[in-house]
Amino acid sequence: MTDPLVWRRRPEMGRPLVVVAFEGWNDAGEAASLALSHLSRAWGAQTFASIDPEEFYDFTETRPEVRLGAGHRRSIHWPEVELLHARTPPGPSGRGRDLVLVRGVEPQLRWRSFSRLLAGVARSYEAEMAIILGALLADVPHTRPVRVSASADDEALASRLGLARSLYEGPTGILGVLHEALSAAGVPSARLWASVPHYVHQMASPKAALALVQRSAELLGAPVDPSALLVAADEYERMVSERVAADDDAASYVAQLEEADDAETARSATSLSADPDRLAEEVERFLRRHHGGS
Repeated sequence: MTDPLVWRRRPEMGRPLVVVAFEGWNDAGEAASLALSHLSRAWGAQTFASIDPEEFYDFTETRPEVRLGAGHRRSIHWPEVELLHARTPPGPSGRGRDLVLVRGVEPQLRWRSFSRLLAGVARSYEAEMAIILGALLADVPHTRPVRVSASADDEALASRLGLARSLYEGPTGILGVLHEALSAAGVPSARLWASVPHYVHQMASPKAALALVQRSAELLGAPVDPSALLVAADEYERMVSERVAADDDAASYVAQLEEADDAETARSATSLSADPDRLAEEVERFLRRHHGGS
């Protein structure tokens, strides 16, 4: 059987960090895929391998596309998953890091084999850790800062990065299966999930993508210029606000969400100030993130 992993080149890397995002079920508002595309452009990532789609996609669900090239020559472009190599600019440590970026459409078939394939690449390069990006629809207002939940199952990684331990139970997508495969391969992984307002699910959300980019860069310890997403996020919020203002019912509903969000923020702040131990834990997490874990 033909190896579905197609190598274009084999770059040398020293214990890279892996960042993953897929279009589809895990990508509300296209936030995760937008975030990964921004990181790819910002760090000049170059494709070094891809996964042949034949074994992993139902082409009645994810259809190939016919495109016209020079001289109106027709060609078929198949869905694929790309693996890209990038090197970040020097961060607080004074050096850059090798990255493997994984992007593509969520496959429909053979998730375990697919995930073991990606985990095998990460293991072959002795990847230090993986960051898996996702986005979900939630009862949140578009006018407030995007909530990003960060979690890890690996106790050491969660402690080092100041992440929560995930307690989620329920349906999962390719991200959950990949997380398990990475763990089995000895590559600890963290998950970042951005909340996207469900009432504008049909619009791409650069605001949620910006939140994922900023949180990813923080975990990676790598600088990234977010200016393009900042501009797009401001325009997104303006457009959504105009649509909401034109509908009294929508405006009333968003006002309720804002009130609930503000109350939740106040409760969180009160809880921290009233609980010295929890506040100390949050301070320690901040120091670990910003001072290299010392």
